[in-house]
Amino acid sequence: MLIGVPKEIKNHEYRVGLTPESVAEVVQNGHEVIVQENAGIGIGADDEAYRAVGAEILTTAEEIFAKAEMIVKVKEPQPEERKLLRPRQILFTYLHLAPDPEQTRDLIESGATCIAYETVTNSQGELPLLKPMSQVAGRLSIQAGATALEKAHGGLGVLLGGVPGVEPAKVVIIGGGVVGFNAAQMAVGMQADVTILDRDTARLEQLSNHFGAAAIVLYSSKAILESKVATADLVIGAVLIPGTEAPKIVTREMLSTMKQGSVLVDVAIDQGGCFETSKPTTHDNPTYIVDGIVHYCVANMPGSVARTSTYALNNVTLKHVLAIANKGCKQALLDDPHLKNGLNICRGKVTCAPVAYGQGYTHMPAELAISAKAGSSGKKSDLSEEIMLS
Repeated sequence: MLIGVPKEIKNHEYRVGLTPESVAEVVQNGHEVIVQENAGIGIGADDEAYRAVGAEILTTAEEIFAKAEMIVKVKEPQPEERKLLRPRQILFTYLHLAPDPEQTRDLIESGATCIAYETVTNSQGELPLLKPMSQVAGRLSIQAGATALEKAHGGLGVLLGGVPGVEPAKVVIIGGGVVGFNAAQMAVGMQADVTILDRDTARLEQLSNHFGAAAIVLYSSKAILESKVATADLVIGAVLIPGTEAPKIVTREMLSTMKQGSVLVDVAIDQGGCFETSKPTTHDNPTYIVDGIVHYCVANMPGSVARTSTYALNNVTLKHVLAIANKGCKQALLDDPHLKNGLNICRGKVTCAPVAYGQGYTHMPAELAISAKAGSSGKKSDLSEEIMLS
């Protein structure tokens, strides 16, 4: 199979779909890889590093998309990239379609087979391709929040860990999953006053056993949530419902109870955000203020630590890239139900139920879509003609 790796073009996105080490394994398995010029420069991998392991370097994204059978990326394809996708082409990347109906429409119309990292599962019911980026984002959320709390950035002027004789900042983490756990580790390490809120009692017990007296772990009732947000210096939004939009946990009304200059960091912004006042921002302009509250809502937080993030991501994506390349996409999906859960759009059909129901498309189960006749609307199906996926 011919695999293409374009240079990421989202604002301040420095990650790359495949590292040189990953390309070496793909080539050793008998496949070809084309990489866009300077695609790996953000992780310290120049074009010569890719050539040395057997990749061909091409100048433009147009060349990559025109030739490759499978496109391996990091972030969702931007509008200009979506125009380059072809029927029967495989796209393997993060998509986060739930809050992005325009992307959904474009991917349907492209006729491509689109597999989303964030909905691939494992036997434990986890999201292993999302996990490493959640770990990175959780840890970064505390760094970003600590910076936003500085007066020069619009914050309250509070040092996260305080100093002897002065109390530390109060950090409230909403959600005790992978993001929340990693955020709590960092906040505790910086000697902040940390509270973790969650509604899963089993998870609350795990968190309590892990952190002991270093963090307060509470059931997230409405009253507890409101009281903790009102007194917080820094609130981390770490709520995820796989495949669908994040629920709006903190309302606009609740901002009026918070201290002026306190900070909200919305790690769920890729899925629409879990604060009612959230809107996506970029590393160029990461924060804005609503009702005196600083909001940090960067939609590609891990991109700022591109080398760490890319290698962590490749650790979990490479085996799937090889499976698709070695077996062909159809057989790889049929052989692995967890990879099949990553199939979001297939030849004009929406195969991710939360996306279909949330955006008004007819949901087609992946098993049927794999053998369905391609259509452009995503709202009709014809199973009379089998499509053999590349």
